[in-house]
Amino acid sequence: MTKKDFWISVLKRLMPTITKANFLTWFQNTGVLEIEKDTLKVGVPSNYLETWLSQKYGIKILQAAQEINPEIKKVEYIVETALMNPGDIRAVDIRPIVAAVNEKKVRKVKNLNEVTMMSGANGEKILSQMMNNRYKLDNFVVGFDNRLPHAASAAVSKVPGGIYNPLYIYGKVGLGKTHLVQAIGNEILRNFPNKIVKYITAERFVSEVVEAIGKRHMQSFKDRYRKVDVFLVDDVQFFARKDSSQQEFFHTFNELYDANKQIVLTSDRAPAELDGLEERLKSRFAMGMVVELLCPDFETRLAILQQKCRESQMIIDSEVLNFVATNVQSNVRELEGVLKQILAETQLFNLVPTIRSAAEVIKRMNKAHQIIGYDIEAKQNFIARSSQDVMKVVSEHFNVTIEQLISEDRHSDLMLPRHVCMYLIKNELGESYEKIGLGFGGRNHTTVMHACNKTAKKLRTDIRLVRDINAIKREMGL
Repeated sequence: MTKKDFWISVLKRLMPTITKANFLTWFQNTGVLEIEKDTLKVGVPSNYLETWLSQKYGIKILQAAQEINPEIKKVEYIVETALMNPGDIRAVDIRPIVAAVNEKKVRKVKNLNEVTMMSGANGEKILSQMMNNRYKLDNFVVGFDNRLPHAASAAVSKVPGGIYNPLYIYGKVGLGKTHLVQAIGNEILRNFPNKIVKYITAERFVSEVVEAIGKRHMQSFKDRYRKVDVFLVDDVQFFARKDSSQQEFFHTFNELYDANKQIVLTSDRAPAELDGLEERLKSRFAMGMVVELLCPDFETRLAILQQKCRESQMIIDSEVLNFVATNVQSNVRELEGVLKQILAETQLFNLVPTIRSAAEVIKRMNKAHQIIGYDIEAKQNFIARSSQDVMKVVSEHFNVTIEQLISEDRHSDLMLPRHVCMYLIKNELGESYEKIGLGFGGRNHTTVMHACNKTAKKLRTDIRLVRDINAIKREMGL
């Protein structure tokens, strides 16, 4: 890999974490000048740019470079005005990179609604709409309260048009109905590639009925829907008080059912509770398998959080996940929303997630939410003003005791929190090395100085330590 290719790979990793405008402003005409042993030397065209990149994006650049070459331990920025010259081959023009990534995103969005052309019985072309492929039965977390809906979905996927027809899944908002119905479509297409699968929301179906009536294309509309093998309809409660759409859906339902085609429906209520729907539709919805998705219990919520962390390739302390699972009980969508906020803060601000940061996210997303097992008001007003305060916060963060911090034990699990504690007391409270040493069991001031210097040095290259200290400072109220 050439130096230029290496830098392009680094830039591609950086781009998703930085706004497009900032990326174009700060990284244009930069390039790798040299890679010497453990040092990456990056050329920048101006002094201002050198200061900005090193201070604002230094940690991110180092992290991205280490993903490609783990031997790199530090990054140096060298001002090289010649990089602005059009003929300088070391400089990278990032505009094509941005354009290529944007084009890829557009293609990815289109692929979510990609259609496969298949030949019908008469030789005409029929469309089979593909599902969003991130919804799978395998990544649906099965708990005590959703075993039946998952099992029914798996059975339908193996034998579409069998005894569970229609399959009617209902439950409150955000519990996974769309996940299951699309997962069924994906699984059927995997098991039966030639089947024609159609997924649509009830709202979209109504819009298409209105359009077909207005353009007098009702026959082509009927043909399009009555030739599918699997019909997946989301949120059928939307049909309420829409007479023409109900009538058309009734006839479509009958033809598909009589032909042993699989029908899967989702709603926020049981069939009998659907106000504004014709009784004949309600009775048909209820004549197959009706299953309810319930709010997940604590164990299921925790399993969902753990799975989402694995998918994001992020590690979050189990105590933080337990806290989120305890406090977010309403639905899976809110649970995932809180976790995404926590992960975003972790990546953008180099923070290690803590119970305090998780509590702040939950409170911010739902101001009326009552936090269980944590006094957020007291924590928000807390400011570390003494060595004991810092020791308490550090010991809680690293899950050790204050007694262990000040002990003579030199085990590696204690050396890091001890050094971090000394560093923070020195740099945030401004105490002398001598006074800090006395607080740590009468240690010599040179021992404290060594700990502070060693921590400061590690902060230049250790991403995890940067996040730990940022998180601890936040807990200290700084």
